[in-house]
Amino acid sequence: MLRRAASRLSRGAVSSPWPSAVQARGLMAYVPSPGDGAAKKVTLIPGDGVGPELCDKAVVPLIEALGAPIEWERFDDISGANEHGEPHEEVPAHVVESIRRNHVCLKGVLYTPLSKTNTSTQSLNVQLRKQLDLSVNLIHGFSIPGIKTRFDDIDIVVIRENTEGEYSGLEHEVVPGVVESLKVITEKKSLRTAEYAFEFAFLNSRKSVTAVHKANIMKVGDGEFLKACRTVAERYPSINYNEMIVDNTCMQLVSRPHQFDVMVTPNLYGNLVCNIVAGLCGGVGLCPGSNIGDGVAVFEQGARHVAKDLTGSGMGNPTALLLSAVMMLRHVKLYNFSDKLEEAIMQVYEDADMTKLPRDVGGTANTETFTNAVASKLS
Repeated sequence: MLRRAASRLSRGAVSSPWPSAVQARGLMAYVPSPGDGAAKKVTLIPGDGVGPELCDKAVVPLIEALGAPIEWERFDDISGANEHGEPHEEVPAHVVESIRRNHVCLKGVLYTPLSKTNTSTQSLNVQLRKQLDLSVNLIHGFSIPGIKTRFDDIDIVVIRENTEGEYSGLEHEVVPGVVESLKVITEKKSLRTAEYAFEFAFLNSRKSVTAVHKANIMKVGDGEFLKACRTVAERYPSINYNEMIVDNTCMQLVSRPHQFDVMVTPNLYGNLVCNIVAGLCGGVGLCPGSNIGDGVAVFEQGARHVAKDLTGSGMGNPTALLLSAVMMLRHVKLYNFSDKLEEAIMQVYEDADMTKLPRDVGGTANTETFTNAVASKLS
């Protein structure tokens, strides 16, 4: 089935399957700047659990099959835990420097164990976001053809603050048996998140932005976040802005999801909402995501699950990581390659051949079989 030039992942909306007359004339073709076709060096962090298999059996071979000018700078020496199951204390400096130098990273999820000896160590995933100031997290949940879910035509983008809130990592025991965990909300990060959400909505022809909060209880903290959202909303009169308490949001997502378009949230609520959205669309193996900072972007699956139970099985679903790679290719202006890969993935799902679809969506295929099916659609 033919689809429009502006893809689902870049625009988010579902449109007519037939190209318009303007597209047919080729006026929508990408006009490159000098150097846009040069090789792009991208940091690759396979991560833990099923991540290395998804990179080795799906992402790397499909990018190569595309012929996309990507040079991987790969790091297999970064893991969330040591051989004893205790968390590593910090992200290796050379890995952080690679991402800063290349400006782009494709990343698997790093395992975050519950330490029995060092409760002060932060997750490496959180550390990386803070060190690179990746203050905005975006996930896109949308219905994929061939995947049967409770609701059809889901199309929700979640913009989440990514470095503060309850993830600030400021916890301590005041006295024995009494623990204090600090939630930090700042005007700077709240404004940055809100501005990104409204700019995304504006540039992608989205109609509404919903701010998710708990300001009825946390009047000062979440009130600061809402104040930022309201300030930015005034600059975008064409976009409908509304607010919803997080517990009601969760109920509304599973009962009336089509009311949501772009959602903007503080950190913890975004984690909850992203997982619900992933479930609405068929599972954690399907939703792509990205982490955006100033001049740096890290792409990873939208619902951050390490899938340790699938390690070594060859049965992991690479769709979320592949679609994150699609977003990455588009980010570095390799539009033709990103569209080809996205189209190939969607065609495999549209064919609904269960022998070629991953098991978590009802198929019988392993990672390699699904990858081969996608590769066959690239020609």
